[in-house]
Amino acid sequence: MLNKAQVLNNINKVNLYMSKLKLHGFNNLTKTLGLCVYQLRYTNSLDTLHTYNQFINQQYKASRLNHILAKTADIIGGNILNSASQDYQPQGASVTMMIAEGDEGNLIENIKQPINYLASNATSVVNHLDKSHICIHTYPETQAVNGISIFRADIEISTCGVISPLRAANFFISTFNPDITTLDYRVRGVTRDTAGIKHYLDEKITSIQGYLSEDIKHKHYCSDINLPKANIFMTKVKRKEFELENYLFARKAKDYSTIEQKHITKLVKREIEDIFASENG
Repeated sequence: MLNKAQVLNNINKVNLYMSKLKLHGFNNLTKTLGLCVYQLRYTNSLDTLHTYNQFINQQYKASRLNHILAKTADIIGGNILNSASQDYQPQGASVTMMIAEGDEGNLIENIKQPINYLASNATSVVNHLDKSHICIHTYPETQAVNGISIFRADIEISTCGVISPLRAANFFISTFNPDITTLDYRVRGVTRDTAGIKHYLDEKITSIQGYLSEDIKHKHYCSDINLPKANIFMTKVKRKEFELENYLFARKAKDYSTIEQKHITKLVKREIEDIFASENG
């Protein structure tokens, strides 16, 4: 939890930076944060795979995803205008929300939330944004390869105006607790200040890691691929800790022999490394 001094310091930093950038009219920059989260589980039979997919469909059905996105809108300082959601058969779900930017008072109140929701250098929000969207799609794997099932959720937060979608990064990682997360952030467009000078970025950013909590960075390996001149930033995040028990579905490690445990561990770790590196081992 941020203490009072940290909250006031954040607000002062925001006010100082925003006072330097006086915009002429609407902020025309479009900011998009995309997250792809992966969860891996070892499902040793077709029956186990079927049960696992049923569990995933229940765990991440449209109603819960709708709740997750509603929380996201609150974190970034947005008001929900409308929402569309859909559960798919045999599996998967999608939710899309249109949001409008909330008022500055609500944002300052949000800064007081726990660090697992907000990074300490979250930016301010003022009443400029009138169109934005958040969407999430789930992709449960229908066929396990080598007994390993991959669940993937794809999330996109796209905003215009001063509002920053980066403030929601910690929340998604904490909510899904994935093995691997890829985050990409891109700012498109151009806006002008009152002196007529063009601006292609309205926030100070060198890496998405600057918006991740210390707790998340402590528990994960982070790797950057950044193109700052193009306003494109990408960070890959991989969990450090590996406990076989956490990757077994409907069974315990003791149900397998020592040799089998080593074999399963090797398979799962290889899949994690492949996905993190975006290549086949």
